Amino acid sequence: MKWNLFKNKPEAMVGPEPTGTGATMTAAPAVAIATTVAEPPGNGTEFKNDMFEEIKSKFLNEIDKIPLPSWAIIAIAVVAALLILTCCFCIIKKCCCKKKKNKKGKKGKDGFNMKNMKGDEKQDDDDDEGETGLTEEEKEEEEKEEEKLGKLQYSLDYDFQDNKLTVGILQAADLISMDSGGTSDPYVKVYVLPDKKKKFDTKVQKKNLNPVFNESFVFKLPYAELGGKTLVMSVFDYDRFSKHDIIGEVKIPMNTIDLGQPIEEWKDLESADKEEPEKLGDICISLRYVPTAGKLTVCILEAKNLKKMDVGGLSDPYVKIALLQGGKKLKKKKTTKILVVVTVFDYDKIGKNDAIGKIFVGSKATGPGLKHWSDMLSNPRRPIAQWHPLQQEEDIDAALAGLNAKK
Repeated sequence: MKWNLFKNKPEAMVGPEPTGTGATMTAAPAVAIATTVAEPPGNGTEFKNDMFEEIKSKFLNEIDKIPLPSWAIIAIAVVAALLILTCCFCIIKKCCCKKKKNKKGKKGKDGFNMKNMKGDEKQDDDDDEGETGLTEEEKEEEEKEEEKLGKLQYSLDYDFQDNKLTVGILQAADLISMDSGGTSDPYVKVYVLPDKKKKFDTKVQKKNLNPVFNESFVFKLPYAELGGKTLVMSVFDYDRFSKHDIIGEVKIPMNTIDLGQPIEEWKDLESADKEEPEKLGDICISLRYVPTAGKLTVCILEAKNLKKMDVGGLSDPYVKIALLQGGKKLKKKKTTKILVVVTVFDYDKIGKNDAIGKIFVGSKATGPGLKHWSDMLSNPRRPIAQWHPLQQEEDIDAALAGLNAKK
């Protein structure tokens, strides 16, 4: 359908009445055209209003032809308007955000933000996180990697006749401080992966960031098995009353070095990987207390899933029990303030017997140790059995030392 928007009023198109001849009637259209062109300028507003009214009436006529009620048409129009407004709002917001980011980038390059001088650093941290896309934990890990932990000097010498690897821990330098006083109490733990059967510790150097150790340790390893081993030298900060903190470590895959001649070199310490606690096994013990007689009976029932300590994948376990009061071993004592310490060892005919794991129960224990002790006191004259997960000997010793220091 075509709309003639420029159609003139009927009155303006009427020409003069014909005089009776055909030639005169043919000139009438020309007179009409001349009348339209020569319309006075004062009537322009009326012409526009008439044109708008005509468009409006035709538009309403077209709407009336739509087979929908008027309220439905109004609802559709409102929804369409809302969608258009929402799109416009999103576009404007996106443009504003881009402008803000550009301004922040210019600030970082050309000057500094005065908000930092006022202590308003939290907002800047959030902005940095948004720009870099890193979380706080990832930033901390990156900082630790970039931070220098120190370096370690060691030596390696392999005896092909006796199948012995001698590891020398010579010295460390530029260690980071772990204590509040700006120092550390470092020592080095040496072991071979993946078995971790033999572990050696150097002496603790008190308050020293450049300690000299000059200690050596011997591992009996057949040359054929060296390729799959990794030597680990971990530097720890000794803490008397809590778990020792690791400063850094050096890992040396044995298949990457030439043992044909002695090696002596420096290596930078690297951040230690967070490993899950090693599973040492479980032990089941029974406690029975008779208050009238003052007797405590401890029975070792069984153990399971013990750590493999021998080369053949087995262990030769036996158990030692100690009664402690104030850190001293007792045989007979009239007191209830005691601790029962149970240690599982691996028997070795040639070398030192290695501790597989350790537990302790008592009124000052925590977790399963405290629960077992409480159950025993609540049920006098009855044996109470319970399983306990074995823990590292160093961790238990540190916990016991902490309990003794609190007295």
